[in-house]
Amino acid sequence: MNTRTTTPRLLRAAALTCAAALAMVTGQAGPAAADETICGHQVGGDILAKYQSVQGENGPLGCPTSDELPTPNGRGRYNTFVGGSIYWTAATGAHPVWGAVRDKWGGLGWENGRLGFPTDDELTNPDGQGRRQQFEGGTVYWHPTLSNGAHPVWGKIGELWGQYGWEGGEFGYPTSDEFADPGYNGVRQTFSARHISLFWSAGRGEPHGTCIGECVGYEGTTNVPWVKRTHVWKAVHNGDIDIFVYPTDRGFDDADTDYNALWDQAWSAVPYPRGLSDSQGSSLYKQLACHSRYAYTKPDGSHVTGDSWDLETWRPDVSWDYAVNPLIVPFHQCNWT
Repeated sequence: MNTRTTTPRLLRAAALTCAAALAMVTGQAGPAAADETICGHQVGGDILAKYQSVQGENGPLGCPTSDELPTPNGRGRYNTFVGGSIYWTAATGAHPVWGAVRDKWGGLGWENGRLGFPTDDELTNPDGQGRRQQFEGGTVYWHPTLSNGAHPVWGKIGELWGQYGWEGGEFGYPTSDEFADPGYNGVRQTFSARHISLFWSAGRGEPHGTCIGECVGYEGTTNVPWVKRTHVWKAVHNGDIDIFVYPTDRGFDDADTDYNALWDQAWSAVPYPRGLSDSQGSSLYKQLACHSRYAYTKPDGSHVTGDSWDLETWRPDVSWDYAVNPLIVPFHQCNWT
């Protein structure tokens, strides 16, 4: 199985940039000017070595279609081939890029885009079907049936996705690129497992709890009797988590009859947040029970709890009597401190 670094991508990109700068200062040369002429084009140095390692003319790249050229940004060198390209820099080495991954990379600006240069060859994922390739600014993933094409994953969404197991985890493969979400003051990206979307926000301000400042999270739509959807928000600066459980009409009426079933339904479409303590989990469970028990309908048809039942990980665990006692609930309203 291929292992993956847990080093944050921004640190990795910084290290690669420093290495490139050092190469310029020390006068490190690029690939040799000309080692061989193949199909009428010059291929040399590290690019030639990489080309030969993937079976040259008989491999997926086929014949070269250009001589070795400098990249427009001056950082590297490249050759184009019938089946793709090989790109080289002093910091990243020489790596081929082809197929759907290359098409996506090119669509995002090649080496001058956010992804930068490739830092590894294309690899097969542990599932034996999907493919991925690492670049300076992120990773592009592709699967023949699950990913809806090739898509990059990077930044805070990429970090959160990796914490839950990458494509083999609870979110599955990316099924879209990141796209702007003005409602979140940030970006969103969809994934294959359970139709989940992950988001990053620069901050939504009051009264949005953990998303007053920078936050990340995920949302999923359910197909269960008592819960429509569940949202999980996590503050970047301190790790506090807000959970929003949106009940169905039936949930508002009946969910307090079985707290265990309600809890299971709340997590049927999204993964339970990682890293929570037992006491935090106990507090969340009691907050949900309290909200469901006292979700009275107002004369205008709305509910006293609002459209969602909001749970916060920073609220302490309390006794069951304190959580649901009808003489106490009017004072804490399921939001105890």
